Amino acid sequence: MKANLSYSWLFMKLFNLEKNMKFIKKVSVIIFCLFIISGISSNSTLKNYYKSVDSASSAALRKSLHKLIKKHKSYSYKKLWDILKDTDEDPRNRNNVLLIYSGRSLPKHHNSGYNQKHKDYWNREHIWSTSHGFKNKKSAAYTDVHHIRPADRTINSSRGNKDFDEGGSLHHESARTRTDKDSWEPRDEVKGDVARMMFYMDIRYEGGGDVDLVLIDRTDTNGNYFGKLCTLYKWHFTDLPDDYEKLRNEKIYKWQKNRNPFIDNPVWVKDIWGDQCK
Repeated sequence: MKANLSYSWLFMKLFNLEKNMKFIKKVSVIIFCLFIISGISSNSTLKNYYKSVDSASSAALRKSLHKLIKKHKSYSYKKLWDILKDTDEDPRNRNNVLLIYSGRSLPKHHNSGYNQKHKDYWNREHIWSTSHGFKNKKSAAYTDVHHIRPADRTINSSRGNKDFDEGGSLHHESARTRTDKDSWEPRDEVKGDVARMMFYMDIRYEGGGDVDLVLIDRTDTNGNYFGKLCTLYKWHFTDLPDDYEKLRNEKIYKWQKNRNPFIDNPVWVKDIWGDQCK
């Protein structure tokens, strides 16, 4: 009789534990979602930020967006280690950062600033490669967080300064990334992120004391040019901004005091480049 009672008691404990675990998982998901959403600006805040934007024409929109976002705070290249630990923090593990190409979550202190020889550590990937217009570390573009992401050191090296386009062979370290001799195709989950970073760079840097960066519709580019415009245009619309990307934009705004307008207003991509990428 005692044995039966013991088994019954144990069964009830396990049953309640299973229910509690399901409840805990549900609560964790809710907390995760609230954490993301709570950091995103309200519509009224965004409306106020973009109140000076003139969308009457493509040229007017480009000019007014450039004027709005060109004035921002710059930091040293060394300081980016600390900034990226904030902007690219893994919401499910606040001790880690998320890596752009592989999607891996890696401890914040496992970076090349801490250990330059460890091949599995993360480093600072310039989405718009520095060899395409700004090799000087004192350039605002060199340290502009809007286009700099944590990446696996070896995968970053494989990407080099290749243009963005579709096709090629699967990368041996990142199963959903493809590459060939002159192009790089990131995994589907970040194709839109990459596109919006590139659009930001094209608008933010238009000369006038800064480098003049230009997106064009081909690969194998050089100088201040980068491609492939209409592939990026396609990626923008097939992978629209998610809450993580929106939250990253908020965090950068707190550091740099400027925003990526194409995360906040995706339709502006069509308004500026739609005629070129019909």
